[in-house]
Amino acid sequence: MQDQDKAFDHKLLVPDLWQQEALRYLREGLDVVLHAPTGAGKTFVFEMLMDSGWRGRAIYTVPTRALANDKAREWMEKGWDVGVCTGDLRFHPDAQVTVATLETQRSSILRGQGPDLMVVDEYQMLGDLQRGVNYEVVLAMAPPKTQLLLMSGSVANPETVADWLESNGRKVELVSEGKRPVPLDEVFADALPRHFSESVRGHWPRIVAAALRANMGPLLLFAPKRLAAEDIAQQLAYELPETEPLSLSSEQKQLAGKRLTKLLKRRIAPHHSGLDYKQRAGLIEPLAKAGQLRAVVSTTGLGAGVNFSMRSVIVTDREYRVEDERRLLRPDELLQMFGRAGRRGLDERGYAIVVPNKARLSEARPLPLRPSARVDWSSLLQVMRAAADDKRSPAQAAEEFGGRLFREEPIPLGFAAFLSKQRTQANQAKAPKSEDRDPSRDEVIEMLNSEGRWERRGGPVKGPLGEAFFYFGEEWREALSCPQTLEKVKAGSVWKTGRGENRRYGRELPIARFPEEEGQGQVELLKSFRRRLRKHFLETNPKKLGRYGKKLWDLDRLERMLGPLFPELTFGGRWKELIEKNGILSVRLEYLEAQAFGWKDKNGKILLNPPLRKRRQEWVSPFSNEAASEPFSDNCLAEAWFRLGLIDAQAHPTRRGIVFSFFHQGEGLAVAAALEDEAYPIDEMIQDLANLRAGHRFAALAGQGSRLGAICRRTYGDVTCEGYLRKGVPPEYGDGAAEAVREALVHPEGKRDLFDEELRPGDLERAILEWRSILSLIANAPSMEWKRWQELQTQARALGETNARSEELPYLPPLEPGQRKRHESRLQRVR
Repeated sequence: MQDQDKAFDHKLLVPDLWQQEALRYLREGLDVVLHAPTGAGKTFVFEMLMDSGWRGRAIYTVPTRALANDKAREWMEKGWDVGVCTGDLRFHPDAQVTVATLETQRSSILRGQGPDLMVVDEYQMLGDLQRGVNYEVVLAMAPPKTQLLLMSGSVANPETVADWLESNGRKVELVSEGKRPVPLDEVFADALPRHFSESVRGHWPRIVAAALRANMGPLLLFAPKRLAAEDIAQQLAYELPETEPLSLSSEQKQLAGKRLTKLLKRRIAPHHSGLDYKQRAGLIEPLAKAGQLRAVVSTTGLGAGVNFSMRSVIVTDREYRVEDERRLLRPDELLQMFGRAGRRGLDERGYAIVVPNKARLSEARPLPLRPSARVDWSSLLQVMRAAADDKRSPAQAAEEFGGRLFREEPIPLGFAAFLSKQRTQANQAKAPKSEDRDPSRDEVIEMLNSEGRWERRGGPVKGPLGEAFFYFGEEWREALSCPQTLEKVKAGSVWKTGRGENRRYGRELPIARFPEEEGQGQVELLKSFRRRLRKHFLETNPKKLGRYGKKLWDLDRLERMLGPLFPELTFGGRWKELIEKNGILSVRLEYLEAQAFGWKDKNGKILLNPPLRKRRQEWVSPFSNEAASEPFSDNCLAEAWFRLGLIDAQAHPTRRGIVFSFFHQGEGLAVAAALEDEAYPIDEMIQDLANLRAGHRFAALAGQGSRLGAICRRTYGDVTCEGYLRKGVPPEYGDGAAEAVREALVHPEGKRDLFDEELRPGDLERAILEWRSILSLIANAPSMEWKRWQELQTQARALGETNARSEELPYLPPLEPGQRKRHESRLQRVR
């Protein structure tokens, strides 16, 4: 892609030969695997196809939401008909071009529904430990009518991928280009001229100052973690010699906040996932693309999400952090990072600036894609369920599906051995039926008692809340020490008193206000409280309505006459004290004597919400000859699914397995287990779903842990299945996010109180997006004949309507006219 007539703002782009070749194959209806270096112009092939009048429908998949939004905005500015589909966002999904994260397309592909063209940008994700199985399924099951365009610059064996697609009956052409459009040179930091003021202090500021002095700016630095990225950015802003400050609009300043505004004015910016999406996509990235920043410091973990290039790149460390693990950058990851050096059409050369004992350019290279050791359980179960619905063998359908995947050897699903074993055990278990017996008579309901042991549940009893216990975070706590105990009480809001073990919760009900005319010595009842009084007396004693329905009351008479009514008005709450806030009088209520139903355990303690389980009491007929069952010995996939309750003895997906198949990775196991616990309210569960993809950063807010995690561990034990469960919970599960999301949505003005050095605004923003993504997944999943699943879908859809603004792309402020001209980042020699 050669630039012609650089004097004009609108350049005539002449495609390179390899780009013309790829375009020709696409027009012929063939699949194309396209290999070319980062920044060479792979996306331009797709853009040429669209601009040439191609009339089909295309889905362009990218690894991250941020990249999807960025691409969509770029093509909207060109006048294209563009939509976005990223789990949390469905914007104009029927557009001619939909930019999407690949996982959103899995279900439709499995149903045999695909676009005319599916573009998989960065298809090296096929080898990703977590997400690779989804890429594999989509590519393996894409309908024949759907053309594929796969693009990457960091795969060493693209021919292997092309051969795999051909083995599935597809017509594929490989187009490969190894030459970078902008040559990349390695420069040792120690060799840079150091003609700058001695006032520049610090290791990285000195290197960056030297690079800027040598006209090698702007620079993109990669740091191992967020704190390091921010620290280096702060050092650069403070130490680098001043340049013409960047002028920001009032709207941009408000979006940036004071801290980021100071850095941007010095033309320096951090770039990491802890920043708000709008700060990254609306300020840092467009300013970097426009050449307004001297240096950007990004985290290595966000390397794949960087969608801009700069003249030089520095990788400050080979080690980086993913959740609780520390990893070394792979050669292909280094290739992507160093590949961001050199801007086509702007730079004659790009520079990889290296320091001793750090990453070298020679270490950056493509890696061969190798088949994963894992398989996508959800997709397999969907295929098996469809086969069962069509009266076909689920096991055979699974084996056929496995044969299409990207593997060197057949996947050991193990269904033949599993079914043979189940038949053998069934034959051994058969006994002469000398008498009929209803199997439901052998089932008992057990509850977890106050000692953490299972015992048979008796009938409900009534007792005071002050003596009752509530199960929260895998332990029993005094009922009124948990705010959840009073969540269902429709009387005002929760209030608390005391700290630590002495903390107790009650309700606070607004009842009156001081009238506008002072000096009357009376208060005016609020309309809401008068309605509550009216409803009470209409149901109990209508004759007293006139006496108690007055609008104005003396304070003494108010407490004397209305105080005794509060237990009936507020579900057992007793008047504790009257308080005033901003002219509103509220009664604080305590519930020590309020009566509630629960179950009494063998220790005499009343349990409000004991976890339950059904257990079958084995009844052995004296006429049977029962043999001892053999323990499991197989380690195949079918055996693991049976142990987890995902399939039955005939290898048909169970109800748990069907629910699991609607989700990605282990989160479906958590949702299914939670639905099976009839005592787990749906409205509480739907809030706790925010923990499923939260990771470790919310741990400080977790308290005793959520009920969802406790149910998972109780259902699956301490089991670890790579990619699906880690010690009984999904791998990305993290307590504390549900509390943070709830607080941020109910009290957005106070959400900054949640943040610290570990938890940043971007983390909370991402947790909310992931939660909404899960709700969207539930709302759009297939229906089931299961009441609790239907209730969950209903509430998920209602919350989706409440958050209807997620149906639109987030607003980003435009660049100011002066910000569209490139800034000269070169430092002048200080004498």
